[in-house]
Amino acid sequence: MALNKAGQHQTTPSPSRNGTYLVTTVERLMREMGIRGAGSGRKRPPATLPGDPTERPSDLLERYFHAAAPNRRWVADITYVHTRAGWVYTAFIMDLFSRRIVGWQVADHLRAEIALDALEMAVFVRRDEDLGGLVHHSDRGVQYTAIRYAERLAGEGAVRSVGSKGDSFDNAAAEALNSLYKRELIDPKNDWEGVDDVMLATMDWVQWYNEERIHSYSGDMPPKKYEDMYYAALESGRLTSSSQI
Repeated sequence: MALNKAGQHQTTPSPSRNGTYLVTTVERLMREMGIRGAGSGRKRPPATLPGDPTERPSDLLERYFHAAAPNRRWVADITYVHTRAGWVYTAFIMDLFSRRIVGWQVADHLRAEIALDALEMAVFVRRDEDLGGLVHHSDRGVQYTAIRYAERLAGEGAVRSVGSKGDSFDNAAAEALNSLYKRELIDPKNDWEGVDDVMLATMDWVQWYNEERIHSYSGDMPPKKYEDMYYAALESGRLTSSSQI
């Protein structure tokens, strides 16, 4: 599902994988979403800055990156893009049920606002749904441990969760999304100008990712369609909310 030689998105399903819904290791999850190690090249900037160790919540996911329904578990992270104007950063929030990107933001700084703006988008996207009890998982960056961020989550009834210091496996699903974003959108073009063109391209990619890109995790269908089918089943009575963990 990367770009073809003409620069067009590929939406042909990947070969089916047995046991997609029974994934139990972070390594396999990362392979399914296409994560790969970074190669040699220019020095990479930090994507998050260490937060106050006294303000760290517990890890509530413990590397279990699955959810029985939407808005049960979100993961968040920030990645970087090299441009002619300097480093640009992209923040994502993804729902683990469908792998849908519910919030994102692009900026030329690592202040708390980049993460908060992505969160505000996610809350707006889910504005008609109850976020009470949602577990929001991230790394221990100061952007996610900021008082305003914590208060915004608390205002929605969400609970914070963070991984261990310096352990990317504790937020592997978010890391895998970052890798996918780099491989499918960022890496094929090596002459990004700055915030504006990265933001416009990211907006287009997120829409395609959510509404057209086929995912093996969500039954070889786009995340939005996967969620639509869930809600249709819930409304028809074929699925009950009490049956969801």
